[in-house]
Amino acid sequence: MDGVDLTHLHLHVRDRGVSAAFYRRWFGLQIEKAGQEITFMRGDRSFLLALMEDSAPAPMPPWFHFGISIGSPQGVRDTLAAMEAAAVPIVKPLYADDTLVSFRCADPDDYRIEVYWEATR
Repeated sequence: MDGVDLTHLHLHVRDRGVSAAFYRRWFGLQIEKAGQEITFMRGDRSFLLALMEDSAPAPMPPWFHFGISIGSPQGVRDTLAAMEAAAVPIVKPLYADDTLVSFRCADPDDYRIEVYWEATR
């Protein structure tokens, strides 16, 4: 198939304001549209994060995560240091080799996020 790409992620969150602030602070996502029940956020690319209010979101399996790409290996390390200083839960420690630098954190609803840089091929 030509032109197929993953374009959005829909998460149920307990507090949209808290979640939106987390994604804005740590990953620079900006609110594109906020309705009564859902907030749409976007970064530098076309990917859309949808946050839906839910007082009791279902827990995800422990293996589930999604990734957010950072522009450089040092950017990943700097993000990790800042998150550790701010007591953001780090759920998988830093991994680094010549082609990948990554770690995983948890957002306010315990969604696991892989923060990474990957060498282009």
